[in-house]
Amino acid sequence: MNRGLTLHDVIIVGAALVCGAAGGVLLRVALRWLGERARSTRWSGDDIIVDTLRTLAPWASMAAGVAAAAAALPLTPTVGHDVNQTLKAVLILVSTVTAARVVAGMVRSLALSRSGVAGTATIFVNITRIAVLAMGVLILLETLGVSIAPLLTALGVGGLAVALALQDTLANLFAGVHILASKTVQPGHYIRLSSGEEGYVVDINWRNTAVRQLSDNLVIIPNAKLGNTIMTNFHQPEQQMSVMVQARVGYGSDLDHVERVTIEVAGKVMSGVEGGVVDHETSVRFHTFGESGIDFSVFLRALEFSDQYLIKHEFMKELHRRFRAEGIEIPLPTRTLVLPDQDRLTLPDRSAV
Repeated sequence: MNRGLTLHDVIIVGAALVCGAAGGVLLRVALRWLGERARSTRWSGDDIIVDTLRTLAPWASMAAGVAAAAAALPLTPTVGHDVNQTLKAVLILVSTVTAARVVAGMVRSLALSRSGVAGTATIFVNITRIAVLAMGVLILLETLGVSIAPLLTALGVGGLAVALALQDTLANLFAGVHILASKTVQPGHYIRLSSGEEGYVVDINWRNTAVRQLSDNLVIIPNAKLGNTIMTNFHQPEQQMSVMVQARVGYGSDLDHVERVTIEVAGKVMSGVEGGVVDHETSVRFHTFGESGIDFSVFLRALEFSDQYLIKHEFMKELHRRFRAEGIEIPLPTRTLVLPDQDRLTLPDRSAV
């Protein structure tokens, strides 16, 4: 100290701290009001800007108050330098955490807009957050006077050992990145693996892929296995899918009449059942002379995989009702046995044995 602490210094320090705290509170209230207005707009950029300022502005105001208070005190150069370095470190940390959250939110929004589902591909979100935090830590160390060159060298040498020790983990990580980058699978898609597992993709993270079955059970699949297996994606190349229903009529039926009635029923179901494609042109194809009747297939259309079950359910009920009303026979499986005439049967002569 070059001089002693006076009452004037205390008043200035108190005023600076109060002004900094009051400014932080006022800025937070004002930015909260702006955030409510920003959420009512269509542009998502203003939400990101306001969210960033809501975190940074109050901390910057309080740091400015502390800096002004420190400048008013008769501190030695060493103590003043330490205070300034501490304030810089706090601001860098707050800025880094805020930037990581904002950038991760942007990546999450981008993944949501690309996939169109509520779930997100958290692998990209986590990688982005870690990258931003790592850069912030390096900037903080450089600001505090810590040389980061030896640290980067050590990380480069140690990275090889870590890569060898975490081969499976890194294989899952890069497999997940490849799956998302190639867009073969996205959250919300319904997939079926050659091993039998199937369901909706809920999330793809750095290690595994979560698949929700229709029974609401979760199947956890390692990304490396998902990338190497044979898989059917029911949302590619488009989300709509054909629904085939097998049926049978008797040999005495008028097939033209059967086809006309079936198409009428299909049109009614497509327009009345949720998940049906209204403008789909239903097709009927007779294909087999069976043992008890003529088999044919009906091709309907569903908006997505799980809609097919309700469509089949309603179509079969309505088709059965119409066939009964129209007198069209739905035959039972029958088989006719023709036995030879009993008088012509000759029994072997057992006396010769």
